[in-house]
Amino acid sequence: CETQARELNAPYLHLLREQSPWVIGKWAMSLDGKIATRTGDSRWISNERSRQIAHTLRGSVDAIVVGHGTVDQDDPLLTARPPGPRVATRVVMSSRGLLPHDCALLQTAREVPVLVVVTTQATPDARRDLERAGCEVLVVDAEDQTKQIGDMLKLFGTRRWTNILVEGGGQILGRFLDGGLLDEVHVFIAPKLIGGAAAKSPLVGDGALRLAETTHFEQVAVECVDSDLWIRARGPRVGAAKGIAPKPG
Repeated sequence: CETQARELNAPYLHLLREQSPWVIGKWAMSLDGKIATRTGDSRWISNERSRQIAHTLRGSVDAIVVGHGTVDQDDPLLTARPPGPRVATRVVMSSRGLLPHDCALLQTAREVPVLVVVTTQATPDARRDLERAGCEVLVVDAEDQTKQIGDMLKLFGTRRWTNILVEGGGQILGRFLDGGLLDEVHVFIAPKLIGGAAAKSPLVGDGALRLAETTHFEQVAVECVDSDLWIRARGPRVGAAKGIAPKPG
């Protein structure tokens, strides 16, 4: 059962080998690959059952990562409902550390951990405000966002975090992709068409220049969840295992 054992323990083995957590990307999108309309409206693209699966994912990881724009646009709570076996630290990447004072994350920071990853652009006052609200603040020196993500993952590795879930937005997910840092993805595709050149896409960043440079997943499973399609896939870093990516929980 070596193959099955490798699949089951892939995140832990990755932590031992790379000293950083297994990274799961998650997003919901329309048939034409949009995660929101041009006005930013995204609630809800996926159906209720798909959202329940997403909450199960949240309850099985050590951290949930989003960018500043997602907090501004969606004001997410980023908790698992109902709670799962793990309580994930909610992580926001925000260069200046200027989160809306009334956002759900700051309002609940003393109840569920919040870590804000900032750069040296964040003023001492901004950092103090976050800490007074109950947040932990991590300062990374790198100016390049992909390098910032790498430094952040190294810290997560020192905390022995095994799995993290990256929920977006497109810029953050794109930078994880650019850095070759996505080990697994869960994508929910709804039978809807949004259209529009300005509608938001799930992966921005730089992207690949040629098809030969694209990220190719070796383990793929597709499941119908009511009217949505749920695609879960793992990349080549799993090693010799050639099975199907397991369901959360």
